[in-house]
Amino acid sequence: MSNILLSLYTDGACSGNPGPGGWAAVLLYGEKRLELSGFEPATTNNRMEIMAAIRGLQTLKRPCALCVYTDSTYLAHAVSRGWLARWQANDWRKADKKPVENIDLWQELLQAMAPHTITWQHVRGHADNEENNRCDTLARAEIQRNR
Repeated sequence: MSNILLSLYTDGACSGNPGPGGWAAVLLYGEKRLELSGFEPATTNNRMEIMAAIRGLQTLKRPCALCVYTDSTYLAHAVSRGWLARWQANDWRKADKKPVENIDLWQELLQAMAPHTITWQHVRGHADNEENNRCDTLARAEIQRNR
């Protein structure tokens, strides 16, 4: 893989689960920084985690090598442990034959990921990762602003 030049930090938050939710992403490229965030009136935490990654990747104008940092084990494991590929191969069914939740977002994520070379990194949430904490702050601010 080529040298990773770009970092994408993501996080999602929900007030109640389900409930109003916010997502946020921070893109870092050298000295450049872009902060993104958004709101959904009725959603889940998992949906906001996925949405943060989608919106961050969709912002990229051309194929990139990047590392996506997330505190969501659901998102990190789905991609890095091959769950997403298996779900897709099994017509969006889990091992227990039940439908996968959030199919619409997983399909959108696959499309957003396609042009890029991505390394996924799980980070501990609400810990010492400054950029993950910033994403958490932005996502929660979206919920407060839109109440």
